[in-house]
Amino acid sequence: MPMTTKEIMDLALSLAGLQEVPADSAIYQETTEAKKILVGVDIDTGDLLLAKQLGFDLVLAHHPAGDNARVQGMQVMTRQIEVMTRIGIPINKAQKALAERQRGLIQGAHSNNWSKVSGAARALGLPFMSIHLPCDILTENHVQKVLDGAVQPKSKVQDLVDALMTIPEYQNALTKPMVRVGAAGDYCGKPYVIMAGGTNGGPNVAKAYFEAGIGTLVSMHVPDDVVRAVREQNIGNWIVAGHMASDSIGINILIGELEKRGCEVVRLNGIMDPVGK
Repeated sequence: MPMTTKEIMDLALSLAGLQEVPADSAIYQETTEAKKILVGVDIDTGDLLLAKQLGFDLVLAHHPAGDNARVQGMQVMTRQIEVMTRIGIPINKAQKALAERQRGLIQGAHSNNWSKVSGAARALGLPFMSIHLPCDILTENHVQKVLDGAVQPKSKVQDLVDALMTIPEYQNALTKPMVRVGAAGDYCGKPYVIMAGGTNGGPNVAKAYFEAGIGTLVSMHVPDDVVRAVREQNIGNWIVAGHMASDSIGINILIGELEKRGCEVVRLNGIMDPVGK
């Protein structure tokens, strides 16, 4: 039966263990009749026009696509402080490690055109929403569970890469997981997946993790300047799993639940189908 946009958002929150809609997720135009849904990682105006032409009831983006979710979205980086404290990093140290990176990204929001895509959806009369952090949490939890099940006391970094490659989205991706800091033959130590919280926290956050006993970080992506800085620290390893494939894991978990409820879902714009279609 058709779902409302609120029901879809509530479902995503429940799956991720969240109590309220995070700053990087939003319903831009509501509907009570979502049955045929187009889902994409990054939705632009062209995708909206395609959805309108093909008769979709709703377009669901992963990345923030307008309004406050586009302007205030990086506020979700504060979740990284909570995640860091789980492994024993003092909360004050976690906050300071994250502060510089967070400040720069939040200030950068002033250059955003925040209504370009959401405004187009309203002009088309097309229901539109985005769900970011909840899906990233689903990815993070799933990948962490896979790695925890694979690691042994003397496991190497390559063993973690091999474990990632058991996940269908990574198998089907054009860009495969790769080691960015350290070497495949290095001991991996304790792996920790950091994929939910806006974006990477930068080299200070990495150092805090390594000093707290993490041996290998696993993220969706990491910029070159952070790679160079972390290599100079010479403490731990870093694996980049891939952006589109990693995003697809959490999105596919949500899609699976939508399909169980009778929705017809079409993947577009970066989402890896778990069965390779």
